[in-house]
Amino acid sequence: MKKSTNDRLETVYHFKNVDHPIQPIPQKIDIDKQWLLLGKALFNSTLLSKDNTISCASCHVTSTGGDDGFPVSVGVNNKVGVRNSPTVLNATFNFRQFWDGRANSLLEQASGPIHNPVEMASSWPAVITKLSKDSYFYQAFNDLSPDGITVENILLAIVTYEESLITPNAPIDQYLLGNRTALTQQQIRGLQLFIDYGCSTCHQGTNIGGNIYQKLGRINDIPKKLTQDFGKYEVTKKQVDRFVFKVPSLRNIAQTAPYFHNGSVSTLNEAVTIMASSQLGRQLSTEEVEDIVALLHSFSSKEIELE
Repeated sequence: MKKSTNDRLETVYHFKNVDHPIQPIPQKIDIDKQWLLLGKALFNSTLLSKDNTISCASCHVTSTGGDDGFPVSVGVNNKVGVRNSPTVLNATFNFRQFWDGRANSLLEQASGPIHNPVEMASSWPAVITKLSKDSYFYQAFNDLSPDGITVENILLAIVTYEESLITPNAPIDQYLLGNRTALTQQQIRGLQLFIDYGCSTCHQGTNIGGNIYQKLGRINDIPKKLTQDFGKYEVTKKQVDRFVFKVPSLRNIAQTAPYFHNGSVSTLNEAVTIMASSQLGRQLSTEEVEDIVALLHSFSSKEIELE
């Protein structure tokens, strides 16, 4: 007997709260394995794109940080985007999706690239037609839902897979959960600076960011190379939203160079220096920058997927 869509197990994260601005990623998750596996296949399928050349995984490589390592990504017909691909790892913990926060959820975000003419340049009717002709997808969808291949089920599967892409047990998490040897002395100094100087005002919570908007250049001017994109203003057309972006997650940040919305900054040292000046009004010493960068490396985990 076929399952109804409503039979899908809701994804549940088992959080452990600590007395700290940064919160550890859950080590335990309840998730529907069948929908997850279907979503993983869709995430890696080029059938979602117009010319069968681009998949979600083309821009979001889960084994190497969750992005593609380029300043901006390339879509169908070698068209080039305008923003750096954010990591898909731990994206489930973001309060909004995309740099400008225009999607309220992973469910809303997932359809964006499929229809974007610079990314996949496809449509739901075209995607459904191609998936229906594929024996694996046809069987898998019909095994999981009496409705078979529908827009709702495609999105549900992709989102379920993305909900599994969390990276627990980073050194910072181990430290926060009581293992005081998980961080080096340099990283501990960096953590203290991170808190004392106000970095954790915006980069906090489970995703060490991703849960508020902030204006880039809050105190001092930002470098010219970061001023070509007006951020949230492009969506709202409100002057107050010029240069406002969703604060990015710092999870796995050491693996997701280059940095910022246009990928114009190649190193963490430069990124930290820019942020300290523009957001905090601080000119950091070389040692302070190096201590904070050392801390940022502790935000990475080798554990990519929970399946």
